[in-house]
Amino acid sequence: MSDMQTLRFYVTPDHDCSYLPGMKAKTLFVDPQAVITPTTYTQLSALGFRRSGGHIYRPHCDQCHACQSVRIPIDSFTPSKTQKRILKRNADLSVQRVIPTLNDETYRLYQRYINKRHRDGDMHPPSTDQFYNFLVEGGQDTGFYEFRDATGKLMCVAVTDHLVNSLSALYTFYEPDEEQRSLGANAILWQIMEGNRRQDQYLYLGYWVKACRKMSYKTAYKPLEVLIDGHWTRLMQE
Repeated sequence: MSDMQTLRFYVTPDHDCSYLPGMKAKTLFVDPQAVITPTTYTQLSALGFRRSGGHIYRPHCDQCHACQSVRIPIDSFTPSKTQKRILKRNADLSVQRVIPTLNDETYRLYQRYINKRHRDGDMHPPSTDQFYNFLVEGGQDTGFYEFRDATGKLMCVAVTDHLVNSLSALYTFYEPDEEQRSLGANAILWQIMEGNRRQDQYLYLGYWVKACRKMSYKTAYKPLEVLIDGHWTRLMQE
């Protein structure tokens, strides 16, 4: 097993940035052959690393520092009036943790979500291989949290990594035709409540790019901490 002292890292060549059009990016990867313990994964998360399938990475661009890791300090979070309404609107949903797996029901929801919400992204078109490599593989303590309505219909899946003292919101996909429910926001709010129940410290939300409109939703969760020059600092929000 590898710890922070023995880990090896690899840097990619320049590639197109996924967040800022016309920009080039580099990515720092943890050795994919390393066996990452929960403790090491927690330490990497605190250093701004993120997981995608079996790969743990963080941006490593030469000049640009637009991608900033963000997390919610669970104890300090207070839902806004809008967020309280979202929770009330979805109070009829039941939540169950299941083992990450590829099955027809889950994949069909993922497929509908990508096709309707992310046709302009690099995850389109969806495929079963993409789903499996991105969300099922990884070797960490991961749960698929299934949100179902009173009829048993699968409405949302929050893919969550369990760290030693925190949670990491890896990805969420949901029924794209249920816009009035704000299912994505509800999933984040539920994970905050779950972290509070577990007495976790943080909910990691991945990267925030100020100039990327699709990431602006993350600033709705207050307080929000941002990793700047190796230090976590509370983002000044209106």
